Amino acid sequence: MLRRLHGLPGIALALALAVTAISGTVLSVQPALNHVAAPAIPASASVADVAGAVAARHPGVSAIRLRADGSLTAAFDDGGTRGVERIDPATGTGLGPYAVSDTTRFITNLHRAFLMGDAGRVAAAIGALAMLGLSVSGLLLLARRLGGMGGLLRPIRGTPAQRWHGELGRLAAVGLLLSSLTGLWMSAGTFGLLPETAATTPAVTASGGAPAPVGTLTGLNSVKLRDLRELTFPDPADPTEVFTLVTADGERLVDAATGATLAMTPATALERMNHLVRTLHTGRGAWVLGLLLGLASAMVPVLGGTGLVLWLRRRAARPRIGANVPARAADTVILVGSEGNSTWGFAGTLHAALAAAGHKVHTAAMNDVSAAHMAAPRVLVLAATYGEGAAPQSARHFLSRLATLPGQPAVAVLGFGDRSFPHFCRFARDVADALDARGCPQLLPMKRVDRRSPQEFAQWGHDLGDVLGHDLVLTHVAEPPKTNRLVLAGRELYGEAVGAPVAILRFTAPVDPRTGAPGPLPAFEAGDLVGIVPPGDAMPRFYSLASSTRDGVLEICVRLREGGLCSPFLHGLRPGEGIDAFIRENPAFRPAKGRGPLILIGAGAGIGPLAGFVRANAAGRPVHLYWGGRSAASDFLYEHELAQHLAERRLTTLRTAFSRDADGSAYVQDRIAADAPRLRELVKQGAQILVCGGRDMAEAVTRALEPVVRPLGLDLPTLKLSGRYVEDVY
Repeated sequence: MLRRLHGLPGIALALALAVTAISGTVLSVQPALNHVAAPAIPASASVADVAGAVAARHPGVSAIRLRADGSLTAAFDDGGTRGVERIDPATGTGLGPYAVSDTTRFITNLHRAFLMGDAGRVAAAIGALAMLGLSVSGLLLLARRLGGMGGLLRPIRGTPAQRWHGELGRLAAVGLLLSSLTGLWMSAGTFGLLPETAATTPAVTASGGAPAPVGTLTGLNSVKLRDLRELTFPDPADPTEVFTLVTADGERLVDAATGATLAMTPATALERMNHLVRTLHTGRGAWVLGLLLGLASAMVPVLGGTGLVLWLRRRAARPRIGANVPARAADTVILVGSEGNSTWGFAGTLHAALAAAGHKVHTAAMNDVSAAHMAAPRVLVLAATYGEGAAPQSARHFLSRLATLPGQPAVAVLGFGDRSFPHFCRFARDVADALDARGCPQLLPMKRVDRRSPQEFAQWGHDLGDVLGHDLVLTHVAEPPKTNRLVLAGRELYGEAVGAPVAILRFTAPVDPRTGAPGPLPAFEAGDLVGIVPPGDAMPRFYSLASSTRDGVLEICVRLREGGLCSPFLHGLRPGEGIDAFIRENPAFRPAKGRGPLILIGAGAGIGPLAGFVRANAAGRPVHLYWGGRSAASDFLYEHELAQHLAERRLTTLRTAFSRDADGSAYVQDRIAADAPRLRELVKQGAQILVCGGRDMAEAVTRALEPVVRPLGLDLPTLKLSGRYVEDVY
């Protein structure tokens, strides 16, 4: 719900908000320009000093104002000459006529009312309200993604659009909140929604004597010029009129003959608030604040663009569910927990089959669970498991939200995962246990689907149909991924002597017959994943990339697995033969930005992305690589390239461990334990640790690193939460 509240208003009002933001950015520069152009006001100058000098030159002066843009002006009507001129605050001399440029008037009108009068002012107020909602909901979404409000300053990971949107959003948030709140206040004042601000001015009687020279009046001489807002002169023909002097403190009436202050009306709290709000919104009188607000406004079009990209990606990735009835009207609710959206495809098949059987079905993400969902007669949960038994993206908040909701619907939980992983369908098991603990009756025992098997899904549907009292045929055909054709350009084979062949494979796009050169590769970075669909199977296999598009090749390390389907296919490829592949971004497994040290740890084919990170380190940040193989003579992957990187300072240190070497066999965790003091110092300096390789190796590395970081008052879960310990484990 929060994501929808954040996304839909932003998409609907993107153009209007961009116009408001861009015009506001232009106007925000004006206070700084005025600050540079306006003469400084001497600390000792009084209102009387300037008023006397102006009155001597203009007998028909009617008012002197210190404007919000810093200009001191005088309005006069000297009979044949009338106008408004700029005044030098030091001498009271004229500096030429004062006028607001037509360009500034146009931009101001565009910002305040879209050039449409009162209707435009209403639209601007709606825009300010939308900006307030977007700023608050954006901060809440970012906090939720980073683990709570305390994590708002943590590094943001994700795709480039996600990082730009998050980084710029939190940078601009305070400025946008301030601009939208003050804009709403000013709109309320424009439409008379605020009470009257002016206090009642008491009736006074002037002395009626002959006017004294303005420069000698005590009531004006006691007020510093820098505190002036406006001084209104009395009509020379009316001896009962007085000077009206307005400052931030209030309004005082000064006798024109004696200079005495006849009355002082303090400014009301609302007047002071209005002045503060105007300053905070426009930056006038606070040019540094104006520039900061302008910077925040300038980010709005970029936030709109990146937000639109993210919205379109989410919309395109999630299958469209037809005939999705409201949750309150549904007899069956399907809740979906998915990381890569494949589980949504199964949910769509189930939804369509149930709807065809006459059920009223509502399908939603598990994160969106509400009281309305739990009030349905039955709830079917389709949950994938992510990583080490964790919840997938669309279900990360399900268990915590479930604990706050009433309801005990009949339930069935279907888990999706890969049986080769030790935490096969762990999250689905956690969900089933939580529903069982709250007393929800089971329609079916929890079932697990291995590797998206359509046969196992169909059998579960048959069992569910028996419970519901009718046939339920679930024929799921996964939508094939959109692939690119790539051809093998070269290979290096290692490890045959120790019975563990590993191939470094480099692919290019097919040759363009028009140019005779390979075509363009898809966009990817080292650490991203390439999905390869082997012949005769619709299930893609994923490999970590050791190269980026800039390298001109798509490079992977593949260990041959006996009895496998994809690795024998890849090892059997000959140069010129092709594969069907697609890229899946893996932004969570990339070096953090900056110059901080990197500690790269891997074993076997896990060196692939780590070698890619080293290769991309042209800036020469400190990089320390720990890698383990079987034999230095047989499977020292990237040996010559790493030696070159050491010479070029792309790689700072290299520690290798070979488990089958006769001289000093060791594992990578042994090297970590031996280097504990040095690693501890690197972690103390803010180093990020990236681990890639097999699960057993990763668990051994974890055990070796815990005593390294513990003396620093840290642990690996804390480092993982802050993005300083990341894994790509298979």
